[in-house]
Amino acid sequence: MTVQDLETFYDYNYWANKKILPTISQLTTEEFTQPVAGGYGSIRNTMVHLLSTEWGWLSRCGGHPRGASLKAEDYPTVEPLLKDWKKVERYMREFLSQLEDEELNHTIEYRGEGDKKRAMPLGELLHHSIIHGAHHRGQVAILLRELGYAPGSFDILFYYAEKHGVPAW
Repeated sequence: MTVQDLETFYDYNYWANKKILPTISQLTTEEFTQPVAGGYGSIRNTMVHLLSTEWGWLSRCGGHPRGASLKAEDYPTVEPLLKDWKKVERYMREFLSQLEDEELNHTIEYRGEGDKKRAMPLGELLHHSIIHGAHHRGQVAILLRELGYAPGSFDILFYYAEKHGVPAW
């Protein structure tokens, strides 16, 4: 894996966010915060978890510090979430632009479940962050559909097709 690979995957990650966030912006505050289903219970909770986790991995890897995990209750409406997504995207792109390929193999120590010490290469942790985002965006898409919204397609195939100016199918 190279820094350029990560930049491409984060480009996809933010492209996909830009596809789903406008649909989330259409939600009423009640729809945004109401328990629907899934592991985090609401669209807001899932999106805050996703944002907090991406920022958390960035911070652990030496990027802009996050501090404590983000709390869903600090995002009563969609607007502050959108603002923080833009900020974290800027932090991540800046961090990636300063990395060299060799640094991706640098071992990062972090605390895992039960506060147990863990260690993995920086590149793998950032790659995990991207896959984690795709997983939870998929969950949010299902929740949006349950509420009657159509978030559209944000599969990586559509990203590549758009990037190359060709039809996906």
